Amino acid sequence: MTATAQPPSAPVSGGVTKNGDSDDLSAFGYTQQLHRSLGTFASFAAGFSFVSILTTIFQLFGLGFSFGGPAFFWTWPAVYVGQLLVALCFAEIAARFPISGAIYQWSRRMGGEVIGWFGGWFMILAQIVTASAAAIALQVVMPSIWTGFQLIGSDPALTSTSGASNAVLLGSILLVITTIINCIGVNWMSRVNSIGVTCEIVGVIAVILALFTHAERGPDVVFDTGIPGEQPGYVWAFIVSGLMAAYVMVGFGSAGELAEETKNPRRVAPRTIRLALTVSAIGGGLMLLGALMAAPSLGEELAVGGLPYVLDSVLGSFWGKVLLCDVVVAIFICTLAIQTACSRLMFSMARDDRLPGSRILSHVNPRTGTPIAPSILIGVLCIGVLVVNVGNSAIFATLASVCIILIYLAYLSVTGPMLWRRLKGWPHGTPTVDAEGKKLFSLGRFGIPINLLAVVYGLAMVVNLAWPRSEIFDPAGEMPILKWAGPICIAVAILLGIACFPHGKKHPMPVKVAAPAEPI
Repeated sequence: MTATAQPPSAPVSGGVTKNGDSDDLSAFGYTQQLHRSLGTFASFAAGFSFVSILTTIFQLFGLGFSFGGPAFFWTWPAVYVGQLLVALCFAEIAARFPISGAIYQWSRRMGGEVIGWFGGWFMILAQIVTASAAAIALQVVMPSIWTGFQLIGSDPALTSTSGASNAVLLGSILLVITTIINCIGVNWMSRVNSIGVTCEIVGVIAVILALFTHAERGPDVVFDTGIPGEQPGYVWAFIVSGLMAAYVMVGFGSAGELAEETKNPRRVAPRTIRLALTVSAIGGGLMLLGALMAAPSLGEELAVGGLPYVLDSVLGSFWGKVLLCDVVVAIFICTLAIQTACSRLMFSMARDDRLPGSRILSHVNPRTGTPIAPSILIGVLCIGVLVVNVGNSAIFATLASVCIILIYLAYLSVTGPMLWRRLKGWPHGTPTVDAEGKKLFSLGRFGIPINLLAVVYGLAMVVNLAWPRSEIFDPAGEMPILKWAGPICIAVAILLGIACFPHGKKHPMPVKVAAPAEPI
């Protein structure tokens, strides 16, 4: 199988092509349809808002603490190191393939059309469910700001029937709003996202300062295993508590999804991928440490109330609610960023005629420069995911676990084939400079060991995330089959993928994977 895409035109002085980024994109066989207007901060904001530590730590602090006690803190840096290995691999490949639909485009160029298609398929499903799970987070925050936001029933807890139903209602309203913004255009999305990220960063700093200035114990609290440590086999409890960090530190590669809308993506995307993960890890780690130091007690109240319980105790009602308003902003931009990334991935696959209804899904509105159909479809599917789960007391834990498993599988579809290609000489023969003639990010001689560790880490996390656990998937004990949600999810995703795979359709722009690409 031979590649139809040809190398870009020869660079002019300094390595800058005549037509810049658009000419660079044409080298892969694609024309510039999306509006290229995003700068470095907007690219960073895409990844940072997807991770959204202010959203996810508010949701998940209690989960990690309840299983591992204060010592669960150490799962945070452990997961960061593992994800950094993946991010380094993504940064290197993003510099060489600056195309929308990053996971799909990267995996097909590393492992072939089948692996590429399933990598994109897993990521689409994961992002749809992730956006739904992010939207649910409004229920954790808004009724605490004002009881009037509890529109259904009186119990706001996500584990209650009324709380889960109200979460679906609030989440659906949010998804309608983010869908409208995504349809208006990338510039509006970027403005809203950048403002939101700025507010979130300010909020994170405010949380950290508030927690550390009200500390009731020293940083050595992170060596306390708490009640879980009093039981034999603490290591297993510690492993389960690591799911909290695994749920949070994903989505940092979103800068790659917006590559065709970013100026000089070969240089910007690799930097913002690494920066989004690292800034999130530092900010999140300080929030966890501060919460453990400032919590009024390290007992059941903290396990149930999580970070909102600590902040309410530290800041009091008024300032606590002000901060919760900032968390609502973070949830909003998190949902927006995930939906945006998913729409670009869906557009990229449809442009290659790889999805049902590709003709409609690949259409870009010439005025807004936005693929409107994917944004609407994703919004509808996200709301559908929420509605199906009405009345499920384990709605959040189930959704979060299922979508994160698929994300890790999608990541493996890149890092796995990428390792195989490295052993054959990749990235030799690929571009070495960006549009400005500056050297591209490269792992050099550390590429193989870093890539190998990234694959091992990814496999271990998939096993840990999918392992049947009643305490995660069926905490109320009402639906025993839910503890198998992980394996069932993987099986269903694969079967649906086989059904939707474009059987008999030849890819319009096939790529060769047996040898490195031709040099530019």
